[in-house]
Amino acid sequence: MIDLNNTKKLAEFQPARDDAEIDLVEFLAILIDGKWIILWVTSLIFLLGVAKAFLDEPIYKADAILQVDDKPKILVGMKQLDDTYQGSLPVLAEVELIKSRKVLGEAIRNLNLDIEVRPKYFPIIGKTIASQFQKDSNESQSKSSLSDVSILAQYAWGGESIEIDTLSMPRSLRDKELFLQAGKPGYFQIIYDEQIILDGVVGELISKPIQEVEGVFAIRIMRLEANPGTHFTLKQFSENKAINLLKENLSVAEKNKLTGILELTLESKNPEMAVRVLNEIANIYVQQNVEHKYAEAHQTLEFLEEQLPILQKQKDEAINALNAYKNRKGSVDFTTETSNVLSDLVNLQTQTTLLEHRRDELRQTFTQSHPNIIAIDKQISRLKAQIQSRDNMIKGLPETQQVILGLSGDVQISSNLYNTLFDKAQALRVTKAGTVGDVRVIDYAIVPNTPIKPKKELIIVIALVIGFILGIAIVFIRKMLHRGMEDPDLIEKQLNVPVYATIIYSKNQEILNKKIDKPSARQNNESLLLAKSYGEDSAIESLRSFRTTLHFSLLDAKNNIILISGPGPNVGKSFVSANLAAVVADSGKKVLLIDADLRKGAIHKLLHVKRERGLSEIILNSISIKEATHSIPGASIDFIATGTLPPNPSELLLHERFGVLLEALTLQYDLIIVDSPPILAATDAAIISRFASATFMVIKAGLHTRRELDQSIKRFSQSGTNIKGIVFNGILETSSRYGYKYVYQYSYKNTK
Repeated sequence: MIDLNNTKKLAEFQPARDDAEIDLVEFLAILIDGKWIILWVTSLIFLLGVAKAFLDEPIYKADAILQVDDKPKILVGMKQLDDTYQGSLPVLAEVELIKSRKVLGEAIRNLNLDIEVRPKYFPIIGKTIASQFQKDSNESQSKSSLSDVSILAQYAWGGESIEIDTLSMPRSLRDKELFLQAGKPGYFQIIYDEQIILDGVVGELISKPIQEVEGVFAIRIMRLEANPGTHFTLKQFSENKAINLLKENLSVAEKNKLTGILELTLESKNPEMAVRVLNEIANIYVQQNVEHKYAEAHQTLEFLEEQLPILQKQKDEAINALNAYKNRKGSVDFTTETSNVLSDLVNLQTQTTLLEHRRDELRQTFTQSHPNIIAIDKQISRLKAQIQSRDNMIKGLPETQQVILGLSGDVQISSNLYNTLFDKAQALRVTKAGTVGDVRVIDYAIVPNTPIKPKKELIIVIALVIGFILGIAIVFIRKMLHRGMEDPDLIEKQLNVPVYATIIYSKNQEILNKKIDKPSARQNNESLLLAKSYGEDSAIESLRSFRTTLHFSLLDAKNNIILISGPGPNVGKSFVSANLAAVVADSGKKVLLIDADLRKGAIHKLLHVKRERGLSEIILNSISIKEATHSIPGASIDFIATGTLPPNPSELLLHERFGVLLEALTLQYDLIIVDSPPILAATDAAIISRFASATFMVIKAGLHTRRELDQSIKRFSQSGTNIKGIVFNGILETSSRYGYKYVYQYSYKNTK
């Protein structure tokens, strides 16, 4: 004897699950379900990466090495004769000087780097094609074959070259793009804003006032090789923009700290031009460094040469004054102490005078608040204080000794000062003649053999990784945006309604659906029921499982009527109703299938019967039950079609004769399956559910939101009907999310 309570518990029992395991299975299932999206996205990004790697123009890097010495150099064999120079600027200062407008601006002017002219290529692939044609032995033929097409004549297809010697644009045209169009051999035109502003001849300097831009346009092209009609883009940058563009690709840095070795690097699409620019910058900077050192020596020497005649005159006057006084007064002997005082006074006065000259020299370059000048002022103040103390000692001597001492001091001071400055001037003359600066070029730039960009292997690997990650992201974003419920376990948990069957989507049913409206299928009486045409289909196996569960669930039911409905259209409720009837009939039961969808019922097409003379006529009492019932031999079931579709289906189903009809039929059949309209589309399902012992709602995987299912259950509940269970239809067989549920599904086949 079967325990019905235990049966219910077994039917509704759900095994405990490990949330972490389910999360991992869900994660992997989403990835496997979206494997084709991931594959396509990865392939697309990978191909784009390959295209970028091979279509991007190669970038080359040239480098040069400079050395910054601690002290300035003079010609070989000459020594540094004085301490006029106190050492070179810090290395970081040298870096900034190299990148200054003074250096880069001169390099730009010398090499015409403010001029940019290049052939106009077909977008994206034009340059690649041109480079291949240029390598082709039949270059001219390849070019002409493309250039003959008028729409392509403006593009360069390989072998084009141009050399501009002079270019001067009005200020208003600087940094703007113009076009240079090659004409017949030896001629060209300048086009701006789709207007020809200048015609010229190759090799001649063309200068013409342009009224539209209020300025003179001058250009001289030394060489132009291109087919007539070929366009070149022409642009002259302003000085600031040209310098900024050069700075973007120029790098200057000390190779190792405290070595004084500077590395200059320049990146460019043209390796030869990169070498020329880098070597030009190095030469300009070395030359400017030499000129700067030369100017320093020259400026100091000029100052000394101005002071030497003055000091010579002061020395002569001091000697004459001393001799004249001695002639009048006679010779005077000094004590040892007085001689020492005189010697100290002369030294102090000489140092003071030299510091004052040094101060005047620095004042030509620095302001009064410069630290060097402030330090000299402090030294001068200390020396003057010492001189004052010596003067006080001299005041205690006899008057004659004081005068002679003062005159002798003036002679010695002027002589020492003159001799010191004379020696310094001589040293500066030698230094000026031999100065070569404190910067020298160790290695000039040479043409690089291989480009540094693009790094093809790296780009391809990165594209592959990005494509894979992007594909995964798209799969998960798609999953997040798709609000339909796809997990039967989640439906049971959230809706608190058991899922009685999970039906896999059948490709065989697609074949049968295409035959529904074909007359040949009706003439041949070909079965369109999946249960009869493809009895071993996985969907039918699921319905057989549903049949078993349904048998136990109806043991204590009030009658043998079950209702099949759904939230909305296109969920497969008619498919479930018809094939479930056939499956139950296979077990030896007498089954009646009623199409109660009096709005769009279409089960009659599957069974090759006419719609007319069906349920609506029975309710209207225009025909008998026997006249409306069709026996379907191929399926071993009886069927009542919708009949003529009435204008008022709900009112017709509310008629008492409908209830009487169902009650009479229950005595004749083991199971009655009623297919009804969707509950959210009409109230018909709620009306019919009052007469059924069990109501099942068919939902389609991924089609319904949680809110839609809640509303459907609520509609039935408001009519006093509780949903017995849910039939989860249309699960894709390739869906990994539910694959574990069907590991144990199998069917017996005859083997020979």
